[in-house]
Amino acid sequence: MKSIFQKTDPQSRRSFVTQMACSMLGLTVLPTLAGTARAAMATGGVAGQQIGGNAKSVIYLYMSGGMSHLDTFDTKPGAETQGPVESIDTAADGVQVSQYFPNLAKQMNHVAVINSLYSNQGAHAQGRYYMHTGYTMRGTIKHPDLGAWSAYHLGKSNRTLPANVKIGGNSAGLGGGFLESSYAALPIGDPESGLQNSTLANGLTEDRFRKRLRRLKMMNVQFADQYNTKQSRAYASMYDEAVKLMKSKDLETFDLSKEKSDLRDRYGRNKFGQACLLARRLAESGVRFIEVDNNGWDTHGDNFERVEEKSQILDQALAALLGDLNSRGMLDSTLVVLATEFGRSPTIQYDRNLGRNHYPQAFSCLLAGGGIKGGLKYGSTDQEGREVTEDMVTVPDFNATIATAMGIDIKKKVDSASGRPFTVADDGEPVEDLFA
Repeated sequence: MKSIFQKTDPQSRRSFVTQMACSMLGLTVLPTLAGTARAAMATGGVAGQQIGGNAKSVIYLYMSGGMSHLDTFDTKPGAETQGPVESIDTAADGVQVSQYFPNLAKQMNHVAVINSLYSNQGAHAQGRYYMHTGYTMRGTIKHPDLGAWSAYHLGKSNRTLPANVKIGGNSAGLGGGFLESSYAALPIGDPESGLQNSTLANGLTEDRFRKRLRRLKMMNVQFADQYNTKQSRAYASMYDEAVKLMKSKDLETFDLSKEKSDLRDRYGRNKFGQACLLARRLAESGVRFIEVDNNGWDTHGDNFERVEEKSQILDQALAALLGDLNSRGMLDSTLVVLATEFGRSPTIQYDRNLGRNHYPQAFSCLLAGGGIKGGLKYGSTDQEGREVTEDMVTVPDFNATIATAMGIDIKKKVDSASGRPFTVADDGEPVEDLFA
């Protein structure tokens, strides 16, 4: 059997061990927690000296589909490209946002608006991949996304909870990349459903569960003696990690019913609003990187009507999140990121009921907290929002800024399986002027 086992690929071995655990223990949280155990055992996942930033956690809000910059945070009053959207003043002197963000306008003293993002990736899959990884898609390799990099370099802050969590959305093509799958995010589909499959199966008593666990541990000892590999050692620890979470109060972190009803109302009783609240709870409990997906920004048609609808949800949730973090004294140690794969075309498509097309040449993203200066706009575009005219920020630069805010050494090289060295943000450099 030993020779057969050694000839199988690592994924098959992992699947075999995991399925055995599920069958014997009567629980199914193990596959998603496998990564947290292996991450804790990894030998190469500690970076060198931290080089800046206050962010212990990142809440990364991703506007999937391509958020229009002109209709949100890079308004051009009086320009034909602006369309019918008005600009409003904010709590930050000289910073305006569109009329769709009255609540966020009151929190803009905490926010740095970057209006000079530039990308060369104008399709959704490629743009999403580039924004998350800092690298363009290649057929020969998969790159880690920012959440995976942070888990690899910084490890777990809370011994029970995972380092990296993704709430909602499409993560196809993203994750741990050439790093072990352990560093990929724990996926949460519905923020109001808690961490599913984290309790004992129906009919399985506590006593039977303990007996099965003891039996499995005995098997693990024998297995590890015969197959002393990194994978087998990690999976032996995985069971302890899973049981630890099941028994821990930290499991309540995923339970939004623990929050007061009026606070839940403040975030918005919708999936994105409740996901932002869950993200705050996870950050409060020490999760390093939490991504929240908010899709539906691909406004080729009906741009103004759809952006208004999407912005109302975003405005309520993001304003509530910033206010909540600030009132809890968490904003200085939590970096809030609002990102998207590209902007929308300044040229309005009148033949598509006032739509806007993909536009990577210029777009906007936001940073708040985590050692970032608030109340400012960085970079600018021309009078019609077509071209970056000052302080261009590339996607790798943006990712390098986030990594630096977390204290990750952006120059630290990590070899892929093929022996090629990579860094967290390719050749990107942090935008130093954004740091307080």
